[in-house]
Amino acid sequence: MRVYLAIIDETDEAKVALRFASRRAAKTGGMVHLLALVPKQAFNAFGGVQATIEEEARDRAEALASSAAGELAYESGKMPQIAVRVGDAKAVVSEYLAEHPEVAALVLGAAADGAPGPLVSHFSANSSGLSCPLFVIPGGLSQDEIDRLS
Repeated sequence: MRVYLAIIDETDEAKVALRFASRRAAKTGGMVHLLALVPKQAFNAFGGVQATIEEEARDRAEALASSAAGELAYESGKMPQIAVRVGDAKAVVSEYLAEHPEVAALVLGAAADGAPGPLVSHFSANSSGLSCPLFVIPGGLSQDEIDRLS
């Protein structure tokens, strides 16, 4: 079974990548893994305050991933696998791929304007180290265009 890994956050490019991944999975009889990233806090507050900040960020990421999973399940009838991880995005994605050899493609969305985004820049520059193909979906595509291309 083909597994497409999509990174979930609140950006429009993440939504584009998720749509493409879900359409490809539906057409190939595969499934989608959703990875929500929680950035490690850049500062250290008092113990209780720090824990609260990190817990709130994790709760937001889990809610976002659950919402995306619900939309996918509604459209495709299949519930994706969800993971929420804390840490540096590049390292977390690399670790996830190493832990999940069943992933057939990493699907990332590029920003509609300007630089493509930090994950696209990093993984396209280091694609020879990936264990699967990298799909970069242009952020300016409409839903109809994504559906036609997937």
